[in-house]
Order: sequence, then structure tokens, then C-alpha cells
Amino acid sequence: MFLRNFLIALSRNAFMKRLVTRNFIARRVARRFVAGETWEDASRAMDRLMGEGMDIALDFLGENVHTPDEAHQATEAYLQVLHKLHERGENWYVSLKLTQIGMDLGEELCLANLERILAEAARSKTFVRVDMEGSQYTDLTCRLVEAAAERHSNVGIVIQAYLRRSREDVARMNRKKIPVRLCKGAYSEPPAVAFQKRSEVDASFVTLMEDLMLAGNNPSLATHDEAMIQATLECARRHGIPPEAYEFQMLCGIRKERQLRLHREGFRMRVYLPFGSDWYPYFMRRLAERPANLLFFLTALIRG
Repeated sequence: MFLRNFLIALSRNAFMKRLVTRNFIARRVARRFVAGETWEDASRAMDRLMGEGMDIALDFLGENVHTPDEAHQATEAYLQVLHKLHERGENWYVSLKLTQIGMDLGEELCLANLERILAEAARSKTFVRVDMEGSQYTDLTCRLVEAAAERHSNVGIVIQAYLRRSREDVARMNRKKIPVRLCKGAYSEPPAVAFQKRSEVDASFVTLMEDLMLAGNNPSLATHDEAMIQATLECARRHGIPPEAYEFQMLCGIRKERQLRLHREGFRMRVYLPFGSDWYPYFMRRLAERPANLLFFLTALIRG
């Protein structure tokens, strides 16, 4: 837990960001988890994943802008991503963080930017998933997504199983028919807010998964944990839920063979594919999540 919290703290450290992003080996290792920095990089990665039969969630990386102009630039960048997806003739969905489009600067600004993106996405029948960030943003994220969902049917949200409040949030989203992507959570949170033991987080994930499978709207189960995958499959079998009623999601670069096997077995499998120059915070959270990721990174640095 200490190492995980330390790495998450480093994800917000400006000096470490400069050090890592200027290191050639670190940039090369990051490509395991990030498609690249440009649209061309993302497009090549999408072609590869499509050839393997994967569905895609595309994320133009960025978070916590400081000025309305930066929020406007991020919004315009997402509009361009949607336009380019439309040119490709595809409607893979996109993911975004609300702090990237101005949530720190006010609800009205952020909601206006989100609705611009949703309106553009609707023209090409593209779905937009709003990522969940640290717990200080949970209330506002839920509120903004609920407000947007009153006027747009192509918006969903991420709920994090490690937060103690999440069962109530899942129930709210189920009542409003807002699609939920369930994940375990990737931020450092205090015990009053989040479960600290892995067993508690796992139990919460299973409970929320069952709530979503039984009452949710096209739920997405985002996990690399085999026990959570098996619990989902058992829930589906027990209640006669067909594979087309839900989907599994995994991150780019993690458990590739399992992704392919789920697809071959007839289950919907979506790969979360991030790209962009602001990859450092995302990369550090991936290192914090799994010791194997950190070991892979450190081994590459030593060998390099």
C-alpha cells in the first residue's frame, strides 16, 4: 500500500514528470500502456486492435487544466478526435476526464464543454464515457453526468468499487439508466472514504457487479482480475444474462492473451486505448496498480 500511494503521489510531481517524460527508455516502456502521442499513433493502434476483433474506448489523455482557455483547447481536441473517428467510419466510444474540460473552474463551464462534446458525438452515433477521478470529484462528476444525461442519451460514467459510497452511486445511475463502467479504482484514498484491504475491494466489486448485471444499462466490467472475471461469468450464468447484455474491459497492454480469449469465447471485449502527450499521470497510476508493471519498468531501465 505504501508503494502504491508513493507512486500515485509521484504522478502529481512536476519534477518527476519532467525526469520521466524526457527519458527515452521510460517513453518506450510507456508505449506498452499508451498508444502514443499523436492521432496517427492512436489510429495505428486502433487498426491493430480491430484486426484482433476488439472493441475500443479511445482516451485523449489530459486532466486538471488551469484556465478556461485550456479547457476550451481540450474540448476542441476532443471534437477533432470525434471528427476523425467519423472520417474513419467508426463509432468506438471515447473517454474523458471532466477536470480536462474545466471541472476545477466551475460547473457551468464544464457542463457546457461536455455538452458540446456529446452533441458532436451524437452526430456520429458515438458514446462518451466520463472517467471518475479522485474522491474529491465524485459528487460533482455524478451531478454533471446526471445533468448531461437529461439531454443526451450517449453519456455514461465510471464508478470505483473501492469507494464506500459506490453502491448508492450505482443505484442512482441504474435508476436513471445511465451506463456504468465499474473498476476497482486507481487513486490514493483515506480509509474513511475507501476500502483499504484488497479483500474488501474485491467484495465491493462483486456486489456492485451484481447490482449492475441485474439492474444496470449495458454495464461494462473493467477488470484484469481473474477472480472478478469468473464472478461476472458465474453471475451471468446464474441469472441467464446473455453475453450481449454486458461487456468486459481491459487496459491496453495488460493481459492481452486474456482479452483475446474472452473475445474468442464470444464475450464482448473492449480495450481502453489512451493516447496523447500528457501520458505521465496515467502511466504512473498503471505502475502503482500492479507490482508486475513496476517490475517491468525498472527492468527495462536497468537493461537500457
